[in-house]
Amino acid sequence: MGTSDYKIESLELIEKLNEIGIALSVEKNTPKLLEMILRGAKTILNADAGTLYLATEDKKQLKFEIIMNDSLGIMMGTRVGEPINFGPISLYDEAGNPNNTMVVAHAAIYKQTINIPDAYIAEGFDFAGTRAFDTRTGYRSQSFLTLPMLNHEGELIGVLQLINARDPHSQTIVEFSQIAQRIGESLASQAAIALTNNKLIGQFRELFESFIDLISEAIDKKSPYNGAHCRRVPTLTMMIADAACKANYGIFEDFQLDEEERYELKIAGLLHDCGKVTTPVHVIDKATKLETIFDRIHLVSTRFEVLKRDAEISFLNQKIAAIESGNLSIIPDLEAALQQKLAQYASDQAFLRICNIGGEFMSDEYKERLQQIAKYRWIDPQGVETNFLTDNEVYNLNISRGTLTAEERKIINDHISVTIEMLEQLPYPRNLRRVPEYAGGHHERMDGRGYPKGLKRDQMSLPARMMGIADIFEALSAKDRPYKKGKTITECLHILGKMKLDHHIDPDIFDLFVSEKVYQRYADEYLDPDQIDNVDESKIPGYVPPLLHHSNSHLSQN
Repeated sequence: MGTSDYKIESLELIEKLNEIGIALSVEKNTPKLLEMILRGAKTILNADAGTLYLATEDKKQLKFEIIMNDSLGIMMGTRVGEPINFGPISLYDEAGNPNNTMVVAHAAIYKQTINIPDAYIAEGFDFAGTRAFDTRTGYRSQSFLTLPMLNHEGELIGVLQLINARDPHSQTIVEFSQIAQRIGESLASQAAIALTNNKLIGQFRELFESFIDLISEAIDKKSPYNGAHCRRVPTLTMMIADAACKANYGIFEDFQLDEEERYELKIAGLLHDCGKVTTPVHVIDKATKLETIFDRIHLVSTRFEVLKRDAEISFLNQKIAAIESGNLSIIPDLEAALQQKLAQYASDQAFLRICNIGGEFMSDEYKERLQQIAKYRWIDPQGVETNFLTDNEVYNLNISRGTLTAEERKIINDHISVTIEMLEQLPYPRNLRRVPEYAGGHHERMDGRGYPKGLKRDQMSLPARMMGIADIFEALSAKDRPYKKGKTITECLHILGKMKLDHHIDPDIFDLFVSEKVYQRYADEYLDPDQIDNVDESKIPGYVPPLLHHSNSHLSQN
């Protein structure tokens, strides 16, 4: 081969090397990357066969990852074909002595390239296994190029072994040239760096997700109900996103999420309530209207016992006076009055227990009776006569919906501002830059009357609007909240339907949620059997099936 031929060969190899190097640098899927490394090395060096090994964490063994042999039609590996049943190759024996007889072990231990023109006449290495393989298959293993894969810090990542270089013209088996060896070493180095980068990306992703898990665990320790909520909302959000990707009409016609975008949405879902780490637990888990650190209804019950005791003492004093004065005829009236008063106290006590439970509505009649009870007089432990209920207790018991006062609801609502503030401080990589927007929008409304930013529908992305519906459906159906029972599917969908009509949630995403039965997929996995009822979609307020969407769109175009 002349000088010009060498130059042409070198230029062609370098061009191929650059192409493969660029491809390796952008591939994020590790199994696919491993395949690209071996396939690319075989192609660029025109090798008939090859094996890729990865070093174990302790650098004491090499594991088979991929085996390829064109002549024998062998394709083995977790991604590319049949599973590999060969055990790992030990680099050291039990005494710690290096395994110098196996060529791949020697290359890994000493981090040196080994180029063997013909294995059958090579000295210093044990090719008994290779000969046995050849005898069994009829193959002839001849030239070997064994390349340690070292990253930018010189750390062993694995070994790339190529077998039987083919002459590009005659296709006969030849040795690997020095040019091929240099190109192979460069490719092995690039491959090692690509694998290291993938590993680092995976480790950073694992670290990031572990940090998210820590936040969820912190919320869980404060409130197991909300910790579970933080894990379920992203699951439901991804179910809605999957349905949207499959839909081919309306606002979903061009909607798709690639792997990185799906990961971004999942992370946003996991972090959507991270601000609750700052919310006081006695607010976030307030099960009854009078609950603070404990439920103050027990204090009220104790006061009723004091009223009953005082009523009985008063009765006994009056009875004694009647006996001493000989006026025995009034005793039955006194007893009747006592029993009436005790019955009234028992009724009032039961009434306050009902008031203490958060509901959907507090009637004016209930509020009036509450005011009357509050004016009862009793002697407190300090001996001071005072109103039966404090102003704060009356204020809490008067809550019309749920268990939270306006001030407590503001504390709860502030968690989303804290969430956004926390998330916007993080230095996101490009593929996670929309996490704050997705996570921070689940309390916004389509008409702009939500919080914290008062965004309208056209100011929000589809994923953010999806998370809003997921957040509400999970909260309505959750069976583990201390202040309410989990609603049935029908009840949840009826409430969401009314919210659609009230311009609270996205109308198209709600219709998709119903038509694609996303609610059913979620319910089968997370709800109790008694919550899963037969849904009559025709009776859901505001629901418009996809066929009507299509027909309305067609009519508008005509």
